[in-house]
Amino acid sequence: MIVRNQTDGTVVMITQNDHAKLAGLFAAHWGNRQFERPRPYVAMMRAAQYHDGGWLRYETNPYLDPATGTSPSYQQVPNNASQLTAYQWAIDMLTDVDSYSGLLASKHRTGLWQSRYGAITQPPARPARALSDDIKAFIARNEARQQVIAAGLDRAEIAVNYNLLQVWDLLSLYICSHDQHQEHIIAPAPTAYAAASGVSLTLTPLAPTTIRIDPYPFDDTPLEAALVYRQLPQSALRDADCFKAAYFGARPKVAIFTFVPAD
Repeated sequence: MIVRNQTDGTVVMITQNDHAKLAGLFAAHWGNRQFERPRPYVAMMRAAQYHDGGWLRYETNPYLDPATGTSPSYQQVPNNASQLTAYQWAIDMLTDVDSYSGLLASKHRTGLWQSRYGAITQPPARPARALSDDIKAFIARNEARQQVIAAGLDRAEIAVNYNLLQVWDLLSLYICSHDQHQEHIIAPAPTAYAAASGVSLTLTPLAPTTIRIDPYPFDDTPLEAALVYRQLPQSALRDADCFKAAYFGARPKVAIFTFVPAD
């Protein structure tokens, strides 16, 4: 759950799965004369759209801290046994549907605890944190399975696709996590499978919901993306029952973001 405490006292809540749908949209429309289309195309769209499926369990029962009257954003939710079980369920489910999509979603999850495997230089990785034994076991178990699935596949292609998934994830987080956007850089963004290097994407807000991307990576110009969110009054956070009633009863709202090229 992405939670934004607004300056007007309201609370904006965006599910990780709605955030992931935006990443899936970016995957679907990634590619033009400068940026090679993802491959395998359907598997990459699927991986992007369901890469955060493990948050579904938490989003059926979001937490309110009664001491502070706040609900944690995703970075503050503890990776306890139930959350790790939910992550594993989502990886297993997606792998059963399509092993390539599951491989990428699995690598995304294990990579988040390991600075995205160094695939992203901008924005800088957060400082490394001590990992619990349960998380270490989760990483070891899933990385071993990743090696089995990747056997016989093009490792260079997988590396590019992992990098692409991180770019789509960060691009979605950029628009989901902020009420007022600032200029931002995501790098590197792969432009082709034959080249090991990538380019820096510079995101410049031109209006509250209009973002210029340079260089422009999409096949539609402009590209419109719909962000689904819920907005709760501060009074809804006075106790857990009131909070959950307000959350589930909130009418979903939609913000349309428009991405445009520099030209």
